[in-house]
Amino acid sequence: MGMTRRRFSGTIAAGFLGGFAMPGIVLGRRPDDLVKIALVGVGGRGADNLGSVLKQEVVGLCDVDGIALENAAKRASHARTFRDFRRMFDEIHNQVDAVVVSTPDHTHAMIAHAAMELGKHVYCEKPLTHSIHEARVLAETAARKKVATQMGNGGHSSEATRRVVEIVRAGVIGPVREVHAWSDRPIWPQGVDRPADMPPVPGFLDWDAWLGPAPARAYNPAYHPFKWRGWWDFGTGALGDMGCHIIDASFWALDLGAPSSIEAESPPIKDHPDTAPAWSIVRYQFPAKGDRAAVKLTWYDGGKLPSAELFDGNPPGKGANGCLFVGEKGRLVVGTGKGGPRLLPEKDFADRKLPPATLPRSPGHHEEWLEACRNPARPTGTHFGYAGPLTEIVLLGNVALRAGRRIEWDAANMRVANGPLDDPYIRRDYRAGWTL
Repeated sequence: MGMTRRRFSGTIAAGFLGGFAMPGIVLGRRPDDLVKIALVGVGGRGADNLGSVLKQEVVGLCDVDGIALENAAKRASHARTFRDFRRMFDEIHNQVDAVVVSTPDHTHAMIAHAAMELGKHVYCEKPLTHSIHEARVLAETAARKKVATQMGNGGHSSEATRRVVEIVRAGVIGPVREVHAWSDRPIWPQGVDRPADMPPVPGFLDWDAWLGPAPARAYNPAYHPFKWRGWWDFGTGALGDMGCHIIDASFWALDLGAPSSIEAESPPIKDHPDTAPAWSIVRYQFPAKGDRAAVKLTWYDGGKLPSAELFDGNPPGKGANGCLFVGEKGRLVVGTGKGGPRLLPEKDFADRKLPPATLPRSPGHHEEWLEACRNPARPTGTHFGYAGPLTEIVLLGNVALRAGRRIEWDAANMRVANGPLDDPYIRRDYRAGWTL
């Protein structure tokens, strides 16, 4: 990390409301069994993540938004509060075991990497990073530092996802060569122009710290809070927001690995170059692997959906998120909001006995990570060695969207093989004062 705060740089080189409960015995754990946690980003998902770790010892809360920080501090009254994560790491890193990162996508890698270099366990929201290079750096750092990591795609730890993986692996629907995945996102503006007005920065917000490594942009409420997801500078669009959730079951069940090619369809990116498009369809090709045949995975967002014929007359609604596995013997529909996983055609599976449970069950996404913090030899489900390659798939869809053409992916060399392509979702430039 080559950041501007001298004290933080020196440290690397050689902020939340915790409930009113007292740590230790009152919480039902011995004090030496509690994980000492600092949180960076405590509004939105950060507030939810804070609630999931309040029974631990929350020692630090950090947010560039003073309102979010104040609200968090009411819940974790024993924690120290900070507006800049570098200062927090400088001042209390010796008191911290683990760090939760719940900031916008463009700052995930910087914070998570800094924490791991200090030897801290890390829970980071999805997508893991803003670029493929960053995903690889985080996976390498986690392995080198031997810390417990987890990405925040909580559905991975659910019973439903495990049953899907078990059903597919048991061959109930036969060999799978096709997967469809869809989302109701975006639920924020995409396919829009950059705002021209320049309102003053609110007094509660440290805008320079919010920008972090991103290009310098004038403050605008079109970015913060929440709407940053649609802007290429800060977010990764609808695919980045939901892909790590919805593609996860197929990535796991089919051991997809890296795609060989990706092509995308959307409204012309050049019409609104600063944001992700209003809708997209992204087609991935995954090569054969071991005994598995090649797989085609298609992603849909912005109201686009797979053919209704695939659902035997009961297609998902436009407000749904889900995926469909197409096998030689049948289809498996997951997460459409119409009763959970369904085997199709229903008449063919009416008397089919499902396979027994074979995967270990999770105590919960956060608790699984907390257990690994206490015992790093116990792996989590979406440790960065798993989450990094899953995030790469998501980000490659954005590379294809912005390229406007089919791309062939050379995963070993982290480059597009069929012609040069300089894309920030492969390796991004950082604002002066920030390096990774």
